[in-house]
Amino acid sequence: MLAGAQELAPTVGVAAACAALGMPRSSFYHAQRPEHPVEPARGRPRAHQALSPAEEQVIRELLNSERFVDQAPRTIYATLLDEGFHYCSWRTMYRILKQDAATRERRAQRRRPAYTAPELLATGPNQVWSWDITKLRGPTPGIWYNLYVVLDIFSRKIVGWLLDEREEAALAEILIAESYMREGVQPQQLTLHADRGAPMTAKTLSALLIDLGVAQSHSRPTISDDNPYSESQFKTMKYGPTYPDRFASLEAARIWMRWFADWYNHEHKHSGIALLSPAVVHSGRAAEVIATRQVTLDAAYAAHPERFPRGRPIAPQLPTQVGINLPRPSAAAPTPATPEPLPTAAPVSRVSAAQRPLDTGAAVGQPAPEVPVWGPATLHNTPRSLSNGT
Repeated sequence: MLAGAQELAPTVGVAAACAALGMPRSSFYHAQRPEHPVEPARGRPRAHQALSPAEEQVIRELLNSERFVDQAPRTIYATLLDEGFHYCSWRTMYRILKQDAATRERRAQRRRPAYTAPELLATGPNQVWSWDITKLRGPTPGIWYNLYVVLDIFSRKIVGWLLDEREEAALAEILIAESYMREGVQPQQLTLHADRGAPMTAKTLSALLIDLGVAQSHSRPTISDDNPYSESQFKTMKYGPTYPDRFASLEAARIWMRWFADWYNHEHKHSGIALLSPAVVHSGRAAEVIATRQVTLDAAYAAHPERFPRGRPIAPQLPTQVGINLPRPSAAAPTPATPEPLPTAAPVSRVSAAQRPLDTGAAVGQPAPEVPVWGPATLHNTPRSLSNGT
């Protein structure tokens, strides 16, 4: 195009040639300008008060001498000043060392391994469980009770909890094994997610999960939001109006926790699951309840359509999938699947926690007796409490 404009310009003129070829005249004139050689960048001028190369060499040898090689420039500066010598400022010493790449950390630095973020996906109940331990205040400062809670991340149901004075892996084994058996989970079906606390990473617990055919998943170190479902449930519990400042005893804490678990599972309208209760979602009755709600909304819309300027109201819908650290959806990135579970051991392998005697106050898998929240502490005959999660 430029060559054509240059050929036509002497005959018809620059304006006509550019108009005929659809070329801006500014581009034509710009191409006619002679190219100017690019001047090399000028270096920064040396300050008149700067040290000479010979003086810099003297300071460099002084800094690298056996006497000062392991000392900081500020210390060297102060030492020489006390001895009556002043070569330069300590900042100039740093600049000289920087020229020699001698200002880096010389001590061995710990390099943390790169941990991959856990990516878990659940499309129904009993596919991914999350569990954690939180502290409950006892009657006096310094006394704490440990609350173990296992949560289904799809339905948000508390499938099991345990309250004890100790924090150890043996109690976690009992809780997880009992919850596993009561929910009827099959091998290779469940992934259990937790943080990296001592009970969560214990070898005995890992051996139990292998025997049960449950895959393990752990949060990354120092990452606080890799276990969001358990943390959110703890906040709902501790920020509620019925949560006491302190518990008078371990038995009082168990009574309150039994009431809270029943309320949370059956009465709490969870905003993350279409304002349904966890028990409704866990039992598969979500579609039925949502349909009933839609009938009510349709009746209200038919009676007063003017009150709904956006049209027919739709009842909140249950999410089809939930997960931890799910990538943002894109055409090129498919939705990640739940990690492959660990291999299941032979049926005759040990299931240590599942074979241990549980709380004799109630049969395994049976509902706990109904008691007042602040009633007599007569629920348990053993030093630990194991809920059936209902």
